[in-house]
Amino acid sequence: MNILNYLLLYYLLVSPATEPSTSILLEGAWKSDKGVVIMSDDYFSYAAFDAESRTFNGTYGGIWSMNGDQLVQRIEYNTFNETFTGKEVTKTFNLNDELLIIDNEKFIRIDNGSPGKLNGAWLFAGRKQDGDLTTRDTSQPRKTMKILSGMRFQWIAYNTETGEFSGTGGGTYSTIGNRYTENIEFFSRDSSRVGASLSFEFEIIDGIWHHQGLNSRGEPMYEVWSRRE
Repeated sequence: MNILNYLLLYYLLVSPATEPSTSILLEGAWKSDKGVVIMSDDYFSYAAFDAESRTFNGTYGGIWSMNGDQLVQRIEYNTFNETFTGKEVTKTFNLNDELLIIDNEKFIRIDNGSPGKLNGAWLFAGRKQDGDLTTRDTSQPRKTMKILSGMRFQWIAYNTETGEFSGTGGGTYSTIGNRYTENIEFFSRDSSRVGASLSFEFEIIDGIWHHQGLNSRGEPMYEVWSRRE
């Protein structure tokens, strides 16, 4: 064995593994006494609610990044205070294993983004009716975004330019085979839908998420979603 092979073997056996970055460790879903935050890819959403009383208290979210030991949030919607929309907010945070503290609010990890079939941010890109697919320009300011971790989801309808908020809902989800099921824990426009489970057939075709089934009103639907870049 020559010296190069010895050095390679030493590196593989002795050299420490690269530690994951803090931003990767923040990926997933986190739960506090007030609500749940989903942090997936470059996007996040926080929703405050009480599933038992079917009470929705508010939501905010947008784009997130790291700056040293600070969490930087670019707010795209905020029902608690609309004046924050479009602004950059910097928060202190501390991460200790499964405990995340953001500005003194304590969150316990729910998941880390696994199993990962659908985790990320998606934009509503169109629907199929009577066999015809009608698409939507996802670059427009009026958006419907769905953000998913490994086990939780939230959809939000809003306008990135005006900050206008139209509605949101969310809860837990699962994917088994080609079956995608949502379990609703909060719904801003109709609390009577809390507790419902909606099941769809889904498929990823050329990076586009297709799903079809019955919506929360019991009506047939076929939607397509594209990943938000």
